[in-house]
Amino acid sequence: MDIAQLSDKIIKGDRRALSRAITLIESARADHREQATELLERLKDSNRQAIRVGLSGTPGVGKSTFIESFGMMLTGQGLRVAVLAVDPSSARSGGSILGDKTRMERLSRDPNAFIRPSPSQSHLGGVARRTREAVAVCEAAGFDVVLIETVGVGQSETVVAEMSDLFVLLLAPAGGDELQGVKRGIMEMADIILINKADGDLKPAATRTCSDYSGALRLLRKRPQDPVGFPKAMMVSALEEEGLRTAWDEMTSLVDWRRETGHFDGRRAEQARYWFEEEVKQRLLARLRTPEAQQAMGEAADAVAEGAVTPAIAAQRLLQGLAE
Repeated sequence: MDIAQLSDKIIKGDRRALSRAITLIESARADHREQATELLERLKDSNRQAIRVGLSGTPGVGKSTFIESFGMMLTGQGLRVAVLAVDPSSARSGGSILGDKTRMERLSRDPNAFIRPSPSQSHLGGVARRTREAVAVCEAAGFDVVLIETVGVGQSETVVAEMSDLFVLLLAPAGGDELQGVKRGIMEMADIILINKADGDLKPAATRTCSDYSGALRLLRKRPQDPVGFPKAMMVSALEEEGLRTAWDEMTSLVDWRRETGHFDGRRAEQARYWFEEEVKQRLLARLRTPEAQQAMGEAADAVAEGAVTPAIAAQRLLQGLAE
């Protein structure tokens, strides 16, 4: 693959080249990783920035419907929108359905939109391991907004906050014990909480839910990257396309404030440091997957199982052997 030619096509906005690049980035083959690294090094000089919006939500909250309506609203304003949707992978077969483009039929036909579903594989945190690199490629391709849809809400689905400028949490009204439905950790990460399905018979319940979360957010510790009034809870209806423009106005006003105060660039610098440390960890773990390391681990595990050595000592000896 000619990486120089591929990077030039991406910068010119070639969608086919963009798809090929993301496929290359997601590959685990050693030669593909080298090519992907070279590609990202070339693309970083484009100096293009998109607004990165991380989206998470409870199952059935209507994430796909929201993204389609929200994306159509943005493209209607002349913005180019990329959607990176992460689907859960089967623990048994390793496969994923990757049906997001099917659920976003209108948006997938929009020439100003690009939708790319990816499998989560075994990566925790609600996103695929290489999603951040895919975001960088979409930025280089000239997209104005990148929407990153996570697998779903959980206590560990907060990694998306480490690759986005805004973290939006979608919730449904009348979902039971509202303030226990989502753990405090993910609430502390959210910049804006959107109560979806605020229409029809669910509108009164959505109003109560929005009020509950507005009160709960006021109890959280103030973050330096937030202006007065943030984080906040709002109501939207993706089905009736109500409240979407207001939500976008709030998002852009928050981004503008963070840019003016230096929090935007500071946060991106922190995220770069986080992903550097993650890459180091992953490469260290990769050393444990070599045949030699696997054999040494098997022998150490047998010794531990027989009671000949404690797990702590066995681990210490194994790591010392790998370091030599």
